[in-house]
Amino acid sequence: MKKSDFWYNLPDELIAQTPIEPRDHSRLMHLTAKDGAVEHLHFYDLCELLRPGDCLVVNDSRVLPARLYGERSTGAKIEMLLLEQKETDLWEVLVRPGRKALPGVKISFGGGLLNAEVAEVLDGGNRLVRFTYDGNFYDILEQIGQMPLPHYITAELKDNERYQTVYSNEVGSAAAPTAGLHFTTEMMEKLKAKGVNIAYVTLHVGLGTFRPVKADDITDHKMHSEHYRLPEETAQMIRETKKNGGRVIAVGTTSTRTLESVAAKHGEIIADEGYTDIFIYPGKPIRVLDGLITNFHLPESTLIMLVSAFAGYEHTMNAYKVAVEEKYRFFSFGDAMFIDK
Repeated sequence: MKKSDFWYNLPDELIAQTPIEPRDHSRLMHLTAKDGAVEHLHFYDLCELLRPGDCLVVNDSRVLPARLYGERSTGAKIEMLLLEQKETDLWEVLVRPGRKALPGVKISFGGGLLNAEVAEVLDGGNRLVRFTYDGNFYDILEQIGQMPLPHYITAELKDNERYQTVYSNEVGSAAAPTAGLHFTTEMMEKLKAKGVNIAYVTLHVGLGTFRPVKADDITDHKMHSEHYRLPEETAQMIRETKKNGGRVIAVGTTSTRTLESVAAKHGEIIADEGYTDIFIYPGKPIRVLDGLITNFHLPESTLIMLVSAFAGYEHTMNAYKVAVEEKYRFFSFGDAMFIDK
């Protein structure tokens, strides 16, 4: 298939700039993969669509407030984005402006709460920096860091927690697993009381999730690699759900990639940890999923391709056409879709 097959026209005003309050009052499109039928609901209606014995698989990764604003010893302002931890207190970062951020240059953040020294300039222009501080690094980041929101969100985020899921726990993502942003704590408890099981995986979302597909033939696209962990408790819950006739429903493309990576690697769901660069598109087998909860994604993105692999290409593109016509809100802070068979 061609990249252009996944293009759709999206008016700018449908790109959500701020999250809905309360979280579960976003709209929900219910898409039936079998026949392409579409139903318009709200996210809190998901409680009626899920059944006792179903298993929701959620990604508990927590977004690192990785954007830092500081100054060099000269007083010059500087912006830094944390990309990847290489070892304790040593990080690969993106620096702007970077021309004078040479080895030995020192940068201060938060009035001295966090300090950094450039250790090395890497190929491609990124830097290795070493941080010094008193206390806990992640606590300091929570205090002075800002969320690395996607480029299409230009509005200020007033509360960093609105770019975190209510069940986020494992720090390490550069972007939120946004399908989970619609859940409230109360809704999670309601689902559990109904007999819906909640299983946790961790996949740390990298900035590569925003990397556009450049190859005309999508099979030539190379996916970025991300770290995942599927614990034994989750593996057991998924196996029991399948055995008992329940449905395994992934919350988001990141949970989907974790489950399908493990199934492709081992032929079954077992406890596993590693890195995955799995690329799921129409024609690729879906081994585990019976349902998918997801947001509405960018045109020509690997994410809309993954959705098409599960729901079917024609049904997916028609659902997006309907979503535009019905003025759904799109992307990270936008509305959601529940796809079942």
